[in-house]
Amino acid sequence: MRRREDMTFAPEEYERRLDGLRSRMAERGLDAVVVSDPENLMYLTDYQTTGYSFFQALVVPLTDDSVFVTRGMEESNVIHRTWVDRTRPFPDDGDAIATLVGLLKDLGLGDATVGFERNSYYFPAYQQDRMHEAFGHGLVDCFGIVEEGRLRKSPAEIEVMGRAARAAEAGWAAGVEVAVPGNTENDVAAAIASAMFRAGGEFPAVMPYVTSGPRSMIGHATWEGRIIQPGEHVFLEIGGCYRRYHAAIMRTVVNGGLTDSMHEAQETMKRALSELRGLMKPGVTVSEVDELTRAVIEDNSVGAHLITRAGYSIGIAFPPSWDEGYILSLMSGDRRELEEGMTFHLIPWMWGVDGDKTCGTSDTVRITADGCESLFHVPEDFTVHSA
Repeated sequence: MRRREDMTFAPEEYERRLDGLRSRMAERGLDAVVVSDPENLMYLTDYQTTGYSFFQALVVPLTDDSVFVTRGMEESNVIHRTWVDRTRPFPDDGDAIATLVGLLKDLGLGDATVGFERNSYYFPAYQQDRMHEAFGHGLVDCFGIVEEGRLRKSPAEIEVMGRAARAAEAGWAAGVEVAVPGNTENDVAAAIASAMFRAGGEFPAVMPYVTSGPRSMIGHATWEGRIIQPGEHVFLEIGGCYRRYHAAIMRTVVNGGLTDSMHEAQETMKRALSELRGLMKPGVTVSEVDELTRAVIEDNSVGAHLITRAGYSIGIAFPPSWDEGYILSLMSGDRRELEEGMTFHLIPWMWGVDGDKTCGTSDTVRITADGCESLFHVPEDFTVHSA
């Protein structure tokens, strides 16, 4: 391992992560693992590239130095960004899987038990089939072995997520200012993106969601040039990013007076977040968090519902999503307990206020030794622009 001081975290942080991975490898009887998930590569080594659609993998032997397998062009990211000092690049007209299997055999792992991430987006089935054919019967699925370490963030990671939150706050402040009649959804999105990047943020796994009026009822829609009309609301969901770590918030802008329905929606979501922050601490179950969220949100007289999970783990992310929900989502029936260092995007949003409006107020929080703290410092009330 090259000890260098120009990475996102100190060398000791990466040593801790690698030691934790190897401890879990030993528990599972693995001689090596092949890590191909972009978030996991970032977590272990600080490696990142927008070229992750090409095959890339970190081979971590139990008792030997790690080796990066990358497309030749991406090798520079290993050299300039990471602590890894051994690489096995392949050319664009080369064979990534043959390179990987050849490396495993060169490392004396040809007859070993090797784990691979069967659920990785970027290790498709046809490549996995070829690896099984070329390597033999020693391959076993080790999905989750890295994620187990990622689930609980260290103090250093929380600090980086705080910087992501500051970028999101800058985007929120700029976006709500221009979310007024006569401007387009594009104007709002441009203001958010510019402010986030100027505040030190980097490209997020998902660009901001910006929808106005009836378009707020379209799930995961975002700006399409629509002109905001008088009396309409604007729904915003913003994920700030710093060094691939994310922090996200939903907020709502209202143009004109706050109707009784919209006021009830605002207060219901604020109450949900307040009660959640009072509940969440080590030992509380995931199911309890979901059940409380659902009980508060569904108790309304404006026709709105919580149609999704109550939230999800959040941290390192590459497109197409900023959430770590595949590691842990806040859903009923899950008896796993919250632990110190976990981070969540809580989303007690309201779908279908008055039948035609979606509103959102959310928070990104971290679980502390005895409670729960928000990463954000922005108002939860709707932003109201007078007519």
